[in-house]
Formats: sequence, C-alpha cells, structure tokens
Amino acid sequence: MDTPTDNVSPAQAADKPESARLFLALWPDPAMRDALRAWRDAWTWPRGASPVHTDKLHLTLHFLGDQPRARLPELLDGFTVPFTPFDLHIDSAALWHNGIAVLAPTQPPPALLDLHAQLTQALVKLGLQPEKRSYRPHVTMARRAAGAGLPPPGQALDWRADRYALVESRPGHGGGYTVLREYR
Repeated sequence: MDTPTDNVSPAQAADKPESARLFLALWPDPAMRDALRAWRDAWTWPRGASPVHTDKLHLTLHFLGDQPRARLPELLDGFTVPFTPFDLHIDSAALWHNGIAVLAPTQPPPALLDLHAQLTQALVKLGLQPEKRSYRPHVTMARRAAGAGLPPPGQALDWRADRYALVESRPGHGGGYTVLREYR
C-alpha cells in the first residue's frame, strides 16, 4: 500500500469556511474519466437535465456531509484502510425513479464491497454515522434526468480501481470538487 498524498496547501486551508462537505470515492484516472464522459455523452438528455461535469465523475463510497474543518487532520488519517487495487466491471446504464441517471456494475466485486465495509468501520471509529440505506455502487451521469434516453448497449467499462479519495464538495465556490487526499 502506498502512502496517502495530501493536495491541500496551508494557504488553501486558510481560505475555507469552518465546515467542509466531504465524501469518500473511487477517483478515476484521466483515461477512465474520458471513458465515463463518453458514456455520459451517449445518453439523450431531456430539457432541464443536469449532466455531471466530466471532472466530477466518480463512484461514491460514503457521503460524510458537513464536517468541522478542525477535524480534517484526524479524518485524513482515519480513512487510511488496507486497500488492494481491484477491477470494477461497469456494465449497466439505468435511470432511477428519482431522475438520477447512473452507470453501475451488475455484479459489484467483493473487493469493492470490502473497501466500503472497511471505510464504514473507519467512520464508526471516528464517531461518524454511516448512511443507513444499502450501498448501491454507481457513477451518477446526470440529475433531473427523468425521461432521458438510455445509451445504446455498448462495451462495458473495466475500471482498475487503484485509489480512493477523500473529496470536498465546494458548492459555494463554483461547485467544484477538491481532492484532499488520495489513498493508494
């Protein structure tokens, strides 16, 4: 297992509000991000749909919500869990009842479910409450997409998941994401 890498400078940390909206995710490399973009662009989007910007495509492991910024050092270290890279076969495009368009694995690999479980334990050790709903691994392609046309069946994506990340969502700063640390 490689050492985690931080991507936040002290100057950047000083500019941020008192809380951070955080999530843990499988973070794609540039080639996988391009493949996800191609799948996103193969859908037919209805007026009003909100396709996910290419640089935001990811597979969420856990949503942490707003957390005190003062806890970031503890959280950054607390999410270091044993991790072995694995292959993720994404082969199913779907439109969920709430207007969310997704790509998902038909058969999530045991290693993905194990990583999710290990991170659940890390959340509990840190005094955080994991989501109660069942884990449904997916990549969100768009929101407000009711009535979207599914892309034609195509070649499945084989994602070599060799990293996960703690990411900050910055809705008040142009809606961007900042990777706080990658874990390899």
